[in-house]
Amino acid sequence: MHITQLNRECLLHLFSFLDKNSRKSLAKTCHKLLEVFQDPLLWPLLNFHSLAELKKDNFLLGPALKYLSICWYSERVKVCNIEDWMKNNFQKDFCNRHENTVNDFLLEVCNRCPNLLSLTLSGCGHVTDDCILLLLKNCPNLKTLKLENCVRITDQTLEAVTLYGGSLQTLHMDFCRNITQTGLERVREKRPSVMLRAERSANMIPDNKPEKKLMLEKASRKLVQL
Repeated sequence: MHITQLNRECLLHLFSFLDKNSRKSLAKTCHKLLEVFQDPLLWPLLNFHSLAELKKDNFLLGPALKYLSICWYSERVKVCNIEDWMKNNFQKDFCNRHENTVNDFLLEVCNRCPNLLSLTLSGCGHVTDDCILLLLKNCPNLKTLKLENCVRITDQTLEAVTLYGGSLQTLHMDFCRNITQTGLERVREKRPSVMLRAERSANMIPDNKPEKKLMLEKASRKLVQL
């Protein structure tokens, strides 16, 4: 029997064992397999291990997507985690090339994937509070939100959780240096049923713009003189 003689359910099952690139390659062989590739039911889960993968045309976003993970562990993540005001020109140029990549992708998720249940972002140094806010609004069934080493995330995201995270059961905010203990306590107060974890986050040194840092240094010198 030729593979194209299998029914739709069997083909979907076979495709489910392949990675994104293999699915795309197989879909190029004939129209019937391309239709299977384009079936939203094939895409309930997406894992990305680099920002470049987000730009590939080897997956489909749709209402069937339930689980999404974008985990960037490259050494280059360290550049994105440097405070913006401390970056040199080379570092700024590097970041400008992909600054909006994750945010733009998540906006597509907001528009196309209203049934998302779980989102994990790790090392996504440019993702913003506004983007997470929109996602919480547009994906009301979201049960798990895990953010790790997302340095632009602040207490605004925690506030959005209290307002729009009605379905949330698990919230991880690990190594997000710009959230505070006050923000975490507010989530515990407003959403007591949420399993909240924030490893190191509220104990890390937050970003300070030069003028703020200078004021702190002056205040410290005055204390020493006294």
